[in-house]
Amino acid sequence: MTATATAKPTASETADALLRRARTAFDAAPPLGDAAYTRYCRELAALLQERRPDIQAANRADVRRAETRGLPPTLVDRLRLTDEHFDRMVELTDAVVRELDAVLADTRGVPAGDWGVLRGVPKPLGVALMIYEARPTVTVDGALLPVAVGNAVLLRGGKESAATDAALAATVEAALVSAGLPAGLVTVLEDPDRSLMKAVLARPDQVDVLIPRGSPSLIEYCRTASSIPLIASGGGVNHLYVHRSADLALAARVTLNSKIPEPAGCTSVEMVLVDREIAPDYLAAVLAECERQDARLTIRLDSSMAGPAARDDTPWRTEPLEPHDLGREFLDPVIGLRPVSGLDEAAEHIRAYGSRHTEGVLAEDPGTARRFTRLVDAAMIVVNGSLRLHDGPKLGLGSEISIATGRLHVRGPVTLGALVTTTWVVEANGELRD
Repeated sequence: MTATATAKPTASETADALLRRARTAFDAAPPLGDAAYTRYCRELAALLQERRPDIQAANRADVRRAETRGLPPTLVDRLRLTDEHFDRMVELTDAVVRELDAVLADTRGVPAGDWGVLRGVPKPLGVALMIYEARPTVTVDGALLPVAVGNAVLLRGGKESAATDAALAATVEAALVSAGLPAGLVTVLEDPDRSLMKAVLARPDQVDVLIPRGSPSLIEYCRTASSIPLIASGGGVNHLYVHRSADLALAARVTLNSKIPEPAGCTSVEMVLVDREIAPDYLAAVLAECERQDARLTIRLDSSMAGPAARDDTPWRTEPLEPHDLGREFLDPVIGLRPVSGLDEAAEHIRAYGSRHTEGVLAEDPGTARRFTRLVDAAMIVVNGSLRLHDGPKLGLGSEISIATGRLHVRGPVTLGALVTTTWVVEANGELRD
């Protein structure tokens, strides 16, 4: 056998084959709104339920490998696919079906001068590439939302979830075929070699949109390594500003709800900026709320603050806030606490260290809240509520695939409506142009 016959394909050759498969499937797929897309959503829900034991077995293997490698507990938790996760994935398929009619409706015709009628017709974006870290639920998000509105998608998850993603990929392919859609509409990139990802990123002629989800370093890598148009989710370096007029009991509940349920989530609070004169009272309120909820929390205090000593029975503890903690995602039940002289200093800190994802203000004074929303730039600003409210379904905006922090095309929850573009159709009735 010759060396040529046994040679492994290069990353570029593999990328070409994968992209041809995706583009061919996209071109062969039925028009947007065809009943096959609804069938696909329902078939995927049924197969996720049917194959749940096999997928969870693969997931347990991934989790064991992650624990053996010594990954931090928060990252291991991201890998887990619990029954609750499965229930949510099935609910997501139902939600997408309910939302499709509104997303896919042609716009009502409007007059074009006195001679014609103009209307917008939704069309898919094309071939999408999603790059994300080891969170298997995102594999289902990526295989569902873009495809339901006619796109083809290539999914590249973290190597830590390889077995789970392979089981999910087989489930997705079976759902596509059963629904009468091309199997190539979803491709899970199983090769962990970064050279393959680089080769795909170098193909703006074949990939229409890039959707990275993960750490700031991943987003920045995608931004600089490719010229493919980007829907960037950005990192979640998020802040709460607690004004002197705030209800401190509410502020304590909001702080814990913005951190404890999902400490590594992109809407998690990382730094609390509190007016200096109420900082001790705010800290006392948070510690009391930690004890009431038995919520484990570490608070890193600015050097200007002295915290009480933790007892053996307290769920909280305090540590010094270090310079490298500014602008940091802790990815753990940890927050920083820094006193400020007022709103202007808080806004200046957020401009310097925030990721323009989700910011919040706690103030009973409406003028302060309004001024905060004008001074601070973010995809979402929450007034007197949890930062975790930044969620498409919770806000009534619909199912989301990510939260975008860029300024073009979409900002905030990336819902089904952001995964289509518009073809303008003009009924010209024989009109000519001078």
